[in-house]
Amino acid sequence: MVDYLIVGCGLAGIAFGETASQHNKSILFFENNSQRSSKVAGGLYNPVILKRFSGVWRAQEQLDLLQVFYGNLEKKLNTRFNFNTPVYRKFFSVEEQNDWFLATDKVGLTPFLSSKLVSKKYKAIDSPFNFGEVLQSGYVDTEILLSSYRNYLKENNLLSEDTFDYSVIEFKEGYIQYKDIKAKNIVFAEGYGMTANPYFGHLPLKGTKGELLIIKAKNLDLDAIIKASVFVLPLGNDLYKVGATYNWADKTNEPTEEAKKQLLENSKEILQCDFEIVEHLAGIRPTVADRRPLVGTHPKYPNLHLLNGLGTRGVMIGPDMAKQLFENIEFGKPIDSSADILRFKKVKW
Repeated sequence: MVDYLIVGCGLAGIAFGETASQHNKSILFFENNSQRSSKVAGGLYNPVILKRFSGVWRAQEQLDLLQVFYGNLEKKLNTRFNFNTPVYRKFFSVEEQNDWFLATDKVGLTPFLSSKLVSKKYKAIDSPFNFGEVLQSGYVDTEILLSSYRNYLKENNLLSEDTFDYSVIEFKEGYIQYKDIKAKNIVFAEGYGMTANPYFGHLPLKGTKGELLIIKAKNLDLDAIIKASVFVLPLGNDLYKVGATYNWADKTNEPTEEAKKQLLENSKEILQCDFEIVEHLAGIRPTVADRRPLVGTHPKYPNLHLLNGLGTRGVMIGPDMAKQLFENIEFGKPIDSSADILRFKKVKW
Protein backbone atom coordinates (compact mmCIF):
# COMPACT_ATOMS: atom_id res chain seq x y z
CA MET A 1 0.00 0.00 0.00
CA VAL A 2 1.47 3.35 -1.07
CA ASP A 3 0.31 6.52 0.66
CA TYR A 4 0.40 8.76 -2.41
CA LEU A 5 0.38 7.90 -6.09
CA ILE A 6 1.35 11.15 -7.85
CA VAL A 7 0.52 11.66 -11.51
CA GLY A 8 2.90 14.20 -13.02
CA CYS A 9 6.51 14.92 -12.05
CA GLY A 10 6.79 18.62 -12.82
CA LEU A 11 7.09 21.43 -10.30
CA ALA A 12 3.71 20.67 -8.71
CA GLY A 13 4.28 16.93 -8.45
CA ILE A 14 7.79 17.31 -7.02
CA ALA A 15 6.55 19.84 -4.47
CA PHE A 16 3.87 17.46 -3.25
CA GLY A 17 6.02 14.35 -3.39
CA GLU A 18 8.75 15.93 -1.29
CA THR A 19 6.26 17.38 1.18
CA ALA A 20 4.76 13.91 1.66
CA SER A 21 8.20 12.27 1.91
CA GLN A 22 9.29 14.73 4.60
CA HIS A 23 6.34 13.47 6.63
CA ASN A 24 7.43 9.85 6.15
CA LYS A 25 4.72 9.05 3.63
CA SER A 26 5.40 6.60 0.79
CA ILE A 27 5.14 7.91 -2.78
CA LEU A 28 5.08 6.61 -6.35
CA PHE A 29 5.17 8.82 -9.43
CA PHE A 30 3.70 8.40 -12.91
CA GLU A 31 5.32 10.61 -15.56
CA ASN A 32 5.10 10.13 -19.34
CA ASN A 33 6.91 13.38 -20.31
CA SER A 34 3.91 14.68 -22.27
CA GLN A 35 3.94 18.09 -20.55
CA ARG A 36 6.89 20.46 -20.91
CA SER A 37 5.96 23.63 -19.04
CA SER A 38 8.09 22.90 -15.94
CA LYS A 39 11.12 21.94 -18.02
CA VAL A 40 11.01 25.11 -20.14
CA ALA A 41 9.92 27.47 -17.35
CA GLY A 42 11.87 30.62 -16.64
CA GLY A 43 12.12 29.48 -13.04
CA LEU A 44 12.14 33.00 -11.58
CA TYR A 45 10.81 33.78 -8.15
CA ASN A 46 9.96 37.45 -8.01
CA PRO A 47 7.52 38.84 -5.42
CA VAL A 48 6.43 41.84 -7.52
CA ILE A 49 4.49 42.12 -10.77
CA LEU A 50 6.76 44.76 -12.27
CA LYS A 51 4.45 45.69 -15.13
CA ARG A 52 1.83 47.00 -12.70
CA PHE A 53 3.96 47.39 -9.56
CA SER A 54 1.66 45.16 -7.55
CA GLY A 55 2.42 42.45 -5.04
CA VAL A 56 2.25 38.74 -5.74
CA TRP A 57 -0.38 36.71 -3.86
CA ARG A 58 1.03 35.25 -0.59
CA ALA A 59 4.50 36.41 -1.66
CA GLN A 60 6.31 36.48 1.71
CA GLU A 61 4.88 33.13 2.84
CA GLN A 62 5.92 31.56 -0.44
CA LEU A 63 9.42 33.03 -0.41
CA ASP A 64 10.08 31.93 3.16
CA LEU A 65 8.90 28.41 2.44
CA LEU A 66 10.66 27.96 -0.90
CA GLN A 67 14.09 28.75 0.53
CA VAL A 68 13.70 25.99 3.11
CA PHE A 69 12.04 23.59 0.67
CA TYR A 70 14.58 23.89 -2.15
CA GLY A 71 17.47 24.10 0.30
CA ASN A 72 16.50 20.75 1.80
CA LEU A 73 15.98 19.25 -1.64
CA GLU A 74 19.41 20.45 -2.81
CA LYS A 75 20.98 18.64 0.15
CA LYS A 76 18.98 15.49 -0.55
CA LEU A 77 19.94 15.42 -4.23
CA ASN A 78 23.45 16.81 -3.67
CA THR A 79 22.78 19.22 -6.53
CA ARG A 80 22.51 22.98 -6.67
CA PHE A 81 19.61 24.47 -8.62
CA ASN A 82 18.38 27.37 -6.44
CA PHE A 83 20.19 30.66 -7.08
CA ASN A 84 19.47 33.79 -5.00
CA THR A 85 20.05 36.28 -7.80
CA PRO A 86 18.83 39.90 -7.78
CA VAL A 87 16.36 41.10 -10.39
CA TYR A 88 17.23 44.50 -11.86
CA ARG A 89 14.41 46.37 -13.55
CA LYS A 90 15.89 48.51 -16.32
CA PHE A 91 14.56 52.08 -16.47
CA PHE A 92 14.05 53.77 -19.81
CA SER A 93 13.15 57.23 -18.49
CA VAL A 94 13.02 59.49 -15.43
CA GLU A 95 9.27 58.83 -15.33
CA GLU A 96 9.90 55.11 -14.86
CA GLN A 97 12.30 55.93 -12.03
CA ASN A 98 9.61 58.03 -10.36
CA ASP A 99 7.05 55.24 -10.72
CA TRP A 100 9.51 52.90 -9.02
CA PHE A 101 10.06 55.24 -6.07
CA LEU A 102 6.30 55.62 -5.63
CA ALA A 103 5.96 51.82 -5.64
CA THR A 104 8.60 51.40 -2.91
CA ASP A 105 6.25 53.21 -0.51
CA LYS A 106 3.23 51.04 -1.33
CA VAL A 107 1.91 48.86 1.44
CA GLY A 108 3.11 45.30 0.83
CA LEU A 109 5.87 46.24 -1.63
CA THR A 110 8.38 47.89 0.72
CA PRO A 111 10.11 44.58 1.67
CA PHE A 112 10.60 43.71 -1.99
CA LEU A 113 11.72 46.92 -3.74
CA SER A 114 14.96 48.71 -2.95
CA SER A 115 14.69 52.50 -2.67
CA LYS A 116 18.27 52.89 -3.92
CA LEU A 117 19.01 52.96 -7.63
CA VAL A 118 21.52 50.46 -9.00
CA SER A 119 24.03 52.38 -11.08
CA LYS A 120 26.22 49.42 -12.03
CA LYS A 121 27.26 49.50 -15.67
CA TYR A 122 27.34 46.41 -17.87
CA LYS A 123 29.40 46.66 -21.04
CA ALA A 124 26.68 45.25 -23.30
CA ILE A 125 23.71 47.08 -21.74
CA ASP A 126 23.01 50.77 -22.21
CA SER A 127 21.46 51.98 -18.94
CA PRO A 128 21.55 55.80 -18.64
CA PHE A 129 18.59 55.75 -16.21
CA ASN A 130 20.03 52.89 -14.11
CA PHE A 131 18.10 49.99 -12.54
CA GLY A 132 15.74 49.27 -9.67
CA GLU A 133 16.52 46.19 -7.56
CA VAL A 134 13.90 43.62 -6.60
CA LEU A 135 14.77 42.07 -3.24
CA GLN A 136 14.33 38.42 -2.15
CA SER A 137 14.43 37.29 -5.78
CA GLY A 138 16.21 34.53 -7.68
CA TYR A 139 15.59 31.52 -9.85
CA VAL A 140 15.42 27.76 -9.81
CA ASP A 141 17.09 25.99 -12.70
CA THR A 142 14.08 23.80 -13.44
CA GLU A 143 15.87 21.58 -15.93
CA ILE A 144 18.49 20.60 -13.34
CA LEU A 145 15.81 20.15 -10.68
CA LEU A 146 13.60 17.93 -12.84
CA SER A 147 16.40 15.75 -14.21
CA SER A 148 18.09 15.23 -10.84
CA TYR A 149 14.81 14.50 -9.04
CA ARG A 150 13.67 12.03 -11.67
CA ASN A 151 17.04 10.30 -11.51
CA TYR A 152 16.59 9.99 -7.76
CA LEU A 153 13.12 8.47 -8.26
CA LYS A 154 14.41 5.99 -10.84
CA GLU A 155 17.28 4.90 -8.59
CA ASN A 156 14.77 4.20 -5.81
CA ASN A 157 12.12 2.54 -8.03
CA LEU A 158 9.65 5.33 -7.33
CA LEU A 159 8.91 6.32 -10.94
CA SER A 160 6.77 4.73 -13.65
CA GLU A 161 7.07 6.22 -17.12
CA ASP A 162 3.84 4.60 -18.31
CA THR A 163 0.93 6.80 -19.31
CA PHE A 164 -1.61 6.86 -16.48
CA ASP A 165 -4.87 5.13 -17.42
CA TYR A 166 -7.84 6.74 -15.67
CA SER A 167 -10.20 4.00 -16.82
CA VAL A 168 -8.67 1.29 -14.61
CA ILE A 169 -9.04 3.15 -11.30
CA GLU A 170 -11.06 1.04 -8.87
CA PHE A 171 -12.48 2.62 -5.74
CA LYS A 172 -12.23 0.31 -2.74
CA GLU A 173 -13.08 0.78 0.92
CA GLY A 174 -10.43 3.19 2.19
CA TYR A 175 -8.06 2.92 -0.78
CA ILE A 176 -7.75 2.88 -4.58
CA GLN A 177 -6.70 -0.04 -6.74
CA TYR A 178 -4.73 0.94 -9.84
CA LYS A 179 -3.70 -2.17 -11.77
CA ASP A 180 -1.49 -4.01 -9.25
CA ILE A 181 -0.97 -0.92 -7.04
CA LYS A 182 -2.93 -0.13 -3.90
CA ALA A 183 -2.86 3.56 -2.97
CA LYS A 184 -4.49 5.50 -0.17
CA ASN A 185 -4.56 8.63 -2.34
CA ILE A 186 -3.94 9.82 -5.88
CA VAL A 187 -2.69 13.37 -6.43
CA PHE A 188 -3.04 14.64 -9.99
CA ALA A 189 -0.32 17.19 -10.82
CA GLU A 190 -0.51 17.01 -14.60
CA GLY A 191 -0.23 20.64 -15.65
CA TYR A 192 -2.13 21.36 -18.85
CA GLY A 193 -2.58 17.60 -19.26
CA MET A 194 -5.38 17.94 -16.70
CA THR A 195 -7.74 18.81 -19.56
CA ALA A 196 -7.89 15.08 -20.40
CA ASN A 197 -8.57 14.05 -16.80
CA PRO A 198 -12.19 12.78 -16.46
CA TYR A 199 -12.31 13.66 -12.75
CA PHE A 200 -10.98 17.22 -12.89
CA GLY A 201 -10.84 18.14 -16.59
CA HIS A 202 -14.01 20.23 -16.41
CA LEU A 203 -12.35 22.81 -14.16
CA PRO A 204 -11.47 26.09 -15.93
CA LEU A 205 -7.80 25.51 -16.76
CA LYS A 206 -7.03 27.80 -19.71
CA GLY A 207 -3.40 27.15 -20.54
CA THR A 208 -1.04 29.80 -21.86
CA LYS A 209 1.75 28.97 -24.27
CA GLY A 210 5.14 30.39 -23.37
CA GLU A 211 8.31 30.42 -25.43
CA LEU A 212 11.86 31.38 -24.53
CA LEU A 213 15.35 31.31 -25.95
CA ILE A 214 18.69 30.09 -24.66
CA ILE A 215 21.36 32.35 -26.12
CA LYS A 216 25.15 32.44 -26.02
CA ALA A 217 26.63 35.91 -25.62
CA LYS A 218 30.39 36.02 -25.03
CA ASN A 219 30.46 39.80 -24.50
CA LEU A 220 27.65 39.84 -21.94
CA ASP A 221 28.84 39.51 -18.35
CA LEU A 222 25.78 39.57 -16.10
CA ASP A 223 25.57 38.83 -12.38
CA ALA A 224 21.87 39.68 -12.11
CA ILE A 225 18.59 39.01 -13.90
CA ILE A 226 17.71 41.98 -16.08
CA LYS A 227 14.01 42.69 -16.59
CA ALA A 228 12.34 44.94 -19.14
CA SER A 229 9.87 43.73 -21.77
CA VAL A 230 11.66 40.37 -21.42
CA PHE A 231 13.98 38.96 -18.78
CA VAL A 232 17.61 38.02 -19.38
CA LEU A 233 18.78 35.40 -16.90
CA PRO A 234 22.45 34.31 -16.60
CA LEU A 235 22.99 30.54 -16.61
CA GLY A 236 26.80 30.52 -16.62
CA ASN A 237 29.30 29.69 -19.40
CA ASP A 238 28.11 32.71 -21.44
CA LEU A 239 24.60 31.20 -21.66
CA TYR A 240 21.46 33.21 -20.92
CA LYS A 241 17.76 32.48 -20.80
CA VAL A 242 15.58 35.10 -22.54
CA GLY A 243 11.82 35.09 -22.19
CA ALA A 244 9.01 34.84 -22.25
CA THR A 245 6.03 35.11 -24.58
CA TYR A 246 2.31 34.63 -23.85
CA ASN A 247 -0.08 33.04 -26.33
CA TRP A 248 -3.60 32.11 -25.24
CA ALA A 249 -4.69 30.54 -28.54
CA ASP A 250 -1.93 28.09 -29.50
CA LYS A 251 -2.02 24.93 -27.36
CA THR A 252 0.91 23.10 -28.97
CA ASN A 253 4.40 22.58 -27.55
CA GLU A 254 6.07 23.50 -30.84
CA PRO A 255 8.28 26.64 -30.97
CA THR A 256 7.13 29.28 -33.46
CA GLU A 257 8.94 31.74 -35.68
CA GLU A 258 6.54 34.47 -34.59
CA ALA A 259 7.53 34.10 -30.93
CA LYS A 260 11.23 33.91 -31.81
CA LYS A 261 10.96 37.17 -33.73
CA GLN A 262 9.19 38.82 -30.81
CA LEU A 263 11.81 37.64 -28.32
CA LEU A 264 14.67 38.81 -30.50
CA GLU A 265 13.11 42.25 -30.97
CA ASN A 266 12.47 42.67 -27.26
CA SER A 267 15.91 41.40 -26.24
CA LYS A 268 17.53 44.04 -28.45
CA GLU A 269 15.91 46.71 -26.25
CA ILE A 270 18.27 45.50 -23.52
CA LEU A 271 21.31 43.93 -25.17
CA GLN A 272 23.83 45.80 -27.29
CA CYS A 273 25.97 42.81 -28.21
CA ASP A 274 26.01 39.95 -30.68
CA PHE A 275 24.63 36.61 -29.56
CA GLU A 276 23.61 33.29 -31.05
CA ILE A 277 20.49 31.25 -30.37
CA VAL A 278 21.41 27.92 -28.80
CA GLU A 279 17.89 26.62 -28.16
CA HIS A 280 14.28 27.68 -28.66
CA LEU A 281 11.82 26.17 -26.15
CA ALA A 282 8.03 26.16 -25.77
CA GLY A 283 5.44 24.77 -23.35
CA ILE A 284 1.88 25.29 -22.13
CA ARG A 285 1.63 26.91 -18.70
CA PRO A 286 -1.28 25.66 -16.56
CA THR A 287 -3.06 28.99 -16.01
CA VAL A 288 -6.47 29.87 -14.59
CA ALA A 289 -8.56 32.94 -15.42
CA ASP A 290 -8.61 34.21 -11.82
CA ARG A 291 -4.82 33.76 -11.51
CA ARG A 292 -5.12 31.34 -8.62
CA PRO A 293 -4.11 27.67 -8.48
CA LEU A 294 -6.41 24.66 -8.49
CA VAL A 295 -5.96 22.78 -5.21
CA GLY A 296 -8.20 20.38 -3.37
CA THR A 297 -10.07 17.10 -3.10
CA HIS A 298 -12.79 15.75 -5.38
CA PRO A 299 -16.13 16.19 -3.57
CA LYS A 300 -17.37 12.72 -4.64
CA TYR A 301 -14.09 10.77 -4.48
CA PRO A 302 -12.22 11.65 -1.25
CA ASN A 303 -9.09 9.71 -2.34
CA LEU A 304 -8.60 11.88 -5.46
CA HIS A 305 -6.80 15.20 -5.14
CA LEU A 306 -5.59 17.99 -7.41
CA LEU A 307 -2.54 20.26 -7.43
CA ASN A 308 -2.52 22.35 -10.58
CA GLY A 309 -2.85 25.83 -12.06
CA LEU A 310 0.51 27.12 -10.81
CA GLY A 311 0.72 29.38 -13.87
CA THR A 312 3.82 31.48 -14.42
CA ARG A 313 5.10 31.28 -10.83
CA GLY A 314 5.33 27.55 -10.26
CA VAL A 315 8.62 27.61 -8.34
CA MET A 316 7.13 30.09 -5.86
CA ILE A 317 3.61 28.73 -5.52
CA GLY A 318 4.39 25.00 -5.69
CA PRO A 319 5.83 24.35 -2.20
CA ASP A 320 3.16 26.52 -0.55
CA MET A 321 0.22 24.85 -2.30
CA ALA A 322 1.70 21.37 -1.79
CA LYS A 323 1.95 22.05 1.93
CA GLN A 324 -1.64 23.28 2.06
CA LEU A 325 -2.97 20.26 0.15
CA PHE A 326 -0.99 17.80 2.26
CA GLU A 327 -2.13 19.37 5.54
CA ASN A 328 -5.70 19.40 4.28
CA ILE A 329 -5.60 15.68 3.44
CA GLU A 330 -3.75 14.55 6.55
CA PHE A 331 -4.89 17.00 9.22
CA GLY A 332 -8.07 18.59 7.86
CA LYS A 333 -6.58 22.09 7.71
CA PRO A 334 -8.50 24.34 5.29
CA ILE A 335 -6.99 25.30 1.94
CA ASP A 336 -6.86 29.02 1.15
CA SER A 337 -10.34 29.71 -0.19
CA SER A 338 -9.02 31.55 -3.26
CA ALA A 339 -7.07 28.41 -4.29
CA ASP A 340 -9.55 25.70 -3.30
CA ILE A 341 -11.22 24.05 -6.31
CA LEU A 342 -14.56 24.27 -4.48
CA ARG A 343 -14.60 28.02 -5.25
CA PHE A 344 -16.07 27.02 -8.61
CA LYS A 345 -19.55 26.47 -7.25
CA LYS A 346 -21.19 26.17 -10.67
CA VAL A 347 -19.06 23.18 -11.66
CA LYS A 348 -21.10 19.98 -11.98
CA TRP A 349 -19.19 17.22 -10.26
